[in-house]
Amino acid sequence: MAINTITDAIAAYNSAAKSFAGKGVAADDSVQSSAGADFASLLQDGVKSAVDAGKKSEDLSKQAISGKADVRDVVAAVNNAEVTLQTVVAIRDKVIAAYNDILRMPI
Repeated sequence: MAINTITDAIAAYNSAAKSFAGKGVAADDSVQSSAGADFASLLQDGVKSAVDAGKKSEDLSKQAISGKADVRDVVAAVNNAEVTLQTVVAIRDKVIAAYNDILRMPI
């Protein structure tokens, strides 16, 4: 089973957590649902900030082309967007690797 998006990985994590909760692990459903919602909102906020950083760098690039922005500000914004994107990709890779490790666990 291939994981194509972060939402697939989150859904798989939630399904694995629910299946383990029913097998003798004491867990409160309200705690799990709020923890799942917090994790999902954390990821959503991270992706949203990455998109915002990209948009800001694009806007500053457009302003620089028209001569309205300083080149140093553009370079800083593009660098920030690149670092943010690299962070998002690294987190995605770790989530997918963790999910694949869960799939390989013997039951």
